[in-house]
Amino acid sequence: MKKKILDTLVKIYHFSNSWTGTILIVLFVIFFIAQAFRIPSGSMKDSLLIGDHLFAKKFAYGIPTPHLPFLEIPLVPGTDGHIYNGDEPKRGDIVIFRYPNDVKLHYVKRCVALPGDELFVMDKVLYLHPREGNDYAKKAFSNYELKDIDGKLWVKDPYTLEHPGIHHDDNIVDNGVFPAEIFNTNHIIVPKGEYFMMGDNRDHSNDSRFWGAVPYGLVEGTPWFVYFSIDDNYQVRWDRIGKTPYDLEQKEVLDRAVAARIIEDAKDNELY
Repeated sequence: MKKKILDTLVKIYHFSNSWTGTILIVLFVIFFIAQAFRIPSGSMKDSLLIGDHLFAKKFAYGIPTPHLPFLEIPLVPGTDGHIYNGDEPKRGDIVIFRYPNDVKLHYVKRCVALPGDELFVMDKVLYLHPREGNDYAKKAFSNYELKDIDGKLWVKDPYTLEHPGIHHDDNIVDNGVFPAEIFNTNHIIVPKGEYFMMGDNRDHSNDSRFWGAVPYGLVEGTPWFVYFSIDDNYQVRWDRIGKTPYDLEQKEVLDRAVAARIIEDAKDNELY
């Protein structure tokens, strides 16, 4: 018995060292465990920066349908985007997903509302009424200001205490030049099976305020850790390498990100 096990292990070892074995192992990792992504835009500043290269945890929310790398062709036809449904994103999670209007593109935003949650934006500020109701809002958001509107409690600016990278740009004002959705939205009830996403760089984020909530089938995973980071001047950001999203929110690292953003984005009027 021991000899059979040893022989099997030897065969697996030799197979893994072959070209075929190596390719299959790499594809298995990319499809089901971790995939590399680069942050190309500033919509998640100050939490994630342009030039952050990170591994995404692909199994965080079930198993997404594998796609052929670069061509983004699904390898398992007939699925709703997942070959196995798992946990749903949680409020406050950073989520990697396929852009609903072009599923070949990946976006990275923060999940701010779940199916059944209600929300609106007024004067740039997000207000959330969780689907669980008033008692849950009092308990889960006890450190936040709660606004009573017609008997419903609305959480003002949720997630900003736990995730200090969320911020606004004082230079973006409601003067008719910038998109109205940045400043105000209608009352929204998030549809069943969908998730409302917003960027931490609130006034520069092209997100669910503009194109709606994201279906679960387009959810791909969540950032795991940064394996490399480089700025626009090709300087390596050594302090970010190996950090998880939680690590990147700690004061020392976050303060550097804020300082860089203030200088770099002094005249930034774009949406990402």
